[in-house]
Formats: sequence, C-alpha cells, structure tokens
Amino acid sequence: MGIDKLETLDNLEQLELLENLEKMKKKEIKQAAINIKNKRASFDFEFIDTYTAGIVLTGTEIKSIRQGKASLVDTFCYFNRGELWVKNMFINQYMEGSYNNHVERRERKLLLNKKELRNLEGDIKSPGYTVVPVRVFINEKGLAKMVVALAKGKKEYDKRQSIKEKEDKREMARMFKH
Repeated sequence: MGIDKLETLDNLEQLELLENLEKMKKKEIKQAAINIKNKRASFDFEFIDTYTAGIVLTGTEIKSIRQGKASLVDTFCYFNRGELWVKNMFINQYMEGSYNNHVERRERKLLLNKKELRNLEGDIKSPGYTVVPVRVFINEKGLAKMVVALAKGKKEYDKRQSIKEKEDKREMARMFKH
C-alpha cells in the first residue's frame, strides 16, 4: 500500500492496518524461533534421506513446544503395525496446565503418507539402517512438525573424521576473523 493511499484513509483504518502489521510480525518471530535439534544424531549417524512428519500431540504438549520446552536427546523412532512412532521424546509439562497436563515422556505417533511409510519400513529392514528424529519445528500454519531421517550408523573412524572437519572449519573461521 502506497503512501498516497495511507493519507486518504481515516485514522481508525490506519490504526487497524498498523495493528495487523504488528500482529503478523510477532507471529513470524514466534514461529521462526522454535527449532529444537538433535545434535547428537548428525554425529552418530550418516543421513541418507529426510522426511517431514506431523506429530499427534495434546493441547498442553503443543503449548510447551511453542515455548521451546522440548528435547530430542535419546529419542528414537520405530514401526508398530505399519505406523511410525517416536519414543522417549521429552516435552516439559505446561506450567498453566491443570489436571489435563500430559506425561513428559510418552510415545507419540508420527504422520506420514502411506507411500513414505512403506519406503521407510522397507529400508530399515536392511541391517545398519534406522529412523532418527533430527529436529522439531513449528510450520507457518502453527503445526508442530518433526524431521526424521533414514540413517546409517557411523563407525568410530567416521566420527573422528567428522570431528577433524569441524575443527578445521573453526580454524578457518578464526583465521578469516583476524
């Protein structure tokens, strides 16, 4: 909307426009801030393919995730009757939740297409492959999503190599700073 049009609007319409813009900016800031990562997964596993899945949550669980009170440490995925489940995911209890509060570490169902589920289930039957949760985020619609990866476990020498690469990157960054 141009400046000329703003001058023609009355004061009430201008105030409403400014309030709507502020609300939109606040929503963008809140949604962009939620990004819970499983840092250990990239160190222990080599990712082959990634999928974005929805998570079945209760009301207090999504409120806690929006506050950033969740963790993916020691979390893993498994198949049960053709459905993908995440186990050991920690979501802190919601402070304003009453008797309706949730259990912090419970099994939660992940939502993927049937085709994606069949592909993943077939891939993890081969030895050495597993499904690992990588990160949890809130999408633009306000829904909680989890990125899961088909992964293969790294050997000890692979881990040493990735440590060496990280150290080299840090050294290069230090050299360019000074």
